[in-house]
Amino acid sequence: MSEKTFVAVAKLDELPAGAKIVAMAGKVELVLCNTKDTIFAVENLCSHAHEKLDCGKMKNGWLSCPVHGARFDLETGQPMNPPATMPIKTFEVRVTGDTIEVAI
Repeated sequence: MSEKTFVAVAKLDELPAGAKIVAMAGKVELVLCNTKDTIFAVENLCSHAHEKLDCGKMKNGWLSCPVHGARFDLETGQPMNPPATMPIKTFEVRVTGDTIEVAI
């Protein structure tokens, strides 16, 4: 069983409640989302349109694709409505002090 590797991706004060930002974890571009009193990290790529998700709407634990409006559950990555049928990649998040870290 391999250990998870966490990498620092942002400072906590860069991501206030209700906000989202783009961050890099190695070579992966992420969207960090602070919603429902939780910080979520997902790959910045829609599984349907292959467009960046960072310009999409975020609300109540979901993020939408700005192209066709597909919504994704930020906890599981599962699509919540068409046209998306495949999940997006999610990443485990932890906060250490004032630093947001993501498992890669």
